[in-house]
Amino acid sequence: MKSARDRMDIISTYQQVGSYRGTAAICGTTPKTVRRVIARAEAGGTVAPRVPPVRNYEPVAALVTAKVASTKARISAKRLLPAARAAGFTGSARNFRRLVAGAKVEWRREDHRGRRPAVWTPGEYLVIDWGTLGGVKVFCAVLAWSRVRFVRFAADEQATTTMAMLAECFETIGGVPTKVLADRMGCLKGGVVANVVVPTADYVKFAGHYGFVPDFCNPADPASKGIVENLVGYGKSDLMVPLLDETADPASPAGLAAANLAAIAWCAEVNAAVHSQIVAVPAERLVAEALLLGALPSLRASIGPAPVVRKVDKLSCVRFALGRYSVPTTLIGTHVHLVHHGGRLQVLIPATGVIVADHELVAPGESSVLDAHYGGPRPAPSRKVRPRSVAEREFCSLGEVAAAFITGAAASGNTRLAGELVELNALAAAHGQSVFLAALARAVAFRRWRSADVRSILAAGTGTPDPTATGDALVIDLPIAAGRSLDQYAPTTTAATS
Repeated sequence: MKSARDRMDIISTYQQVGSYRGTAAICGTTPKTVRRVIARAEAGGTVAPRVPPVRNYEPVAALVTAKVASTKARISAKRLLPAARAAGFTGSARNFRRLVAGAKVEWRREDHRGRRPAVWTPGEYLVIDWGTLGGVKVFCAVLAWSRVRFVRFAADEQATTTMAMLAECFETIGGVPTKVLADRMGCLKGGVVANVVVPTADYVKFAGHYGFVPDFCNPADPASKGIVENLVGYGKSDLMVPLLDETADPASPAGLAAANLAAIAWCAEVNAAVHSQIVAVPAERLVAEALLLGALPSLRASIGPAPVVRKVDKLSCVRFALGRYSVPTTLIGTHVHLVHHGGRLQVLIPATGVIVADHELVAPGESSVLDAHYGGPRPAPSRKVRPRSVAEREFCSLGEVAAAFITGAAASGNTRLAGELVELNALAAAHGQSVFLAALARAVAFRRWRSADVRSILAAGTGTPDPTATGDALVIDLPIAAGRSLDQYAPTTTAATS
């Protein structure tokens, strides 16, 4: 804006020159400015009010304002431009983008909710949420003050699954917070009255059992629990994407079990590292926060439908869906509860709720047997030799070699074995027990199952070699022969005869 001295110079120069361009050249300004100064002077020193220019987007300004408000400033100018063209807008796309941007700024200024950073109190909030990717569900929870993270995978988002995940989370962190904050997930929401969420009866019972207060976010307000929204994103990128890439059927029980093992290891890793926002290790802060958490109840809450009751049979097994599942042998004859969830079957003691067996579901007619329930691995099947007649008892009294001979002879199809036992007993009495046992052991080693074979071995005596492994020494008991002294080999002098 020109000063009063500058304006007086322009006016006097114009009176002498008489043209706008010449005056502008002398005064060092533009002809346009000279014209405005002269017009103002001729009008008596006052300037007529400037008429604002008419914008080509003014006919559709009300339409843009309404659309921005209805979409909460999320609609783009590109999507709104066809509606504006239909309403008569003939300007450029650039002008229209400027109009939409201004409308969004104005809406955000007037509709600001007054947000401020969250200030978390130790032991107060646990924030939970679900995520989905490729048909697999991920449950995420964050203990707000210490930033301890909890991630698990599941096949569905049902109420029983959600409450089971919460129970496992409480057991992992070692206590119960004052409040559990969730969005308005349908599995926990029974209804909404005057914008107040009414939780389901099962969730209220579950919360009363553990001693926390259910809390819910406002509708369409994910920013109020952004602390767990970020964790859901990390869980998808760090865990779910590799799971979908490496597992053929990630939603199967085996795939979920492997994914949960990976999730446990991932949580242990991130909870032991320094958090970027609090510049502290969450696991170390949990030690201080645990003092302010509520105590865990002595028993886990009963979630979902009533468990199935079964009596343990004599084989230390219970039946479910035409399958058989083992339990510890100490529970034979007692009643147990069966809980089926997520492709697994858990066996619980009714009085204490302790899980005594955990099996994967098997097909009808199959069995799931754990060796630990029977005190060790399954022994190999054996058919013991049980003598009945006098000859059988006499022969079997010789020990394990005799039992092995009977088993081998029977397997070879020796139908005359019963009669040959009498002859074998006679050979044992004639040659002595030790010599007969050695011959019988040799017959078993060389698979000779007739009494005549044993008689031949006894007749051969001790001069027969025993089989040895390749490279070992072959020791043979040679027969004893009569020898002579060296004196008998001494030279003798005899008289020469002619």
